[in-house]
Amino acid sequence: MTQIFTAFASEARVNGEIVEGLQAIEYRHVRNRFDVGAIGTDERVAVYFGLRLVAGQLRVASDSPALDALLASGETFAVSATLRHGDAARTVTFDDCVMEEKTFALATQAHGESTYTFSATRVREE
Repeated sequence: MTQIFTAFASEARVNGEIVEGLQAIEYRHVRNRFDVGAIGTDERVAVYFGLRLVAGQLRVASDSPALDALLASGETFAVSATLRHGDAARTVTFDDCVMEEKTFALATQAHGESTYTFSATRVREE
């Protein structure tokens, strides 16, 4: 059965500290794929996989001094998100992260939001 996690009950931590004002967490896990074609035909005969890429975003209300410091320093860090709904929980951990980008948006009749983009060596789902 599909598990539905809720943002209200979930949380994210960076280096063990809760990310205050977290609005959303997004990530993607992509494996480079290469097709091997057969000589004399247009059909694929094999597939092999290469580099694994992990990228994520943390969207925060206004901004986060802790995340700003990581962007400025270039230090590696860990992100751990605990996704919950009722008694069910799943932990998603990102190892050896580096902060790559920060964007900020402020719209009429809304609060400011910063989006912090990071990449990671790996993602582990437990």
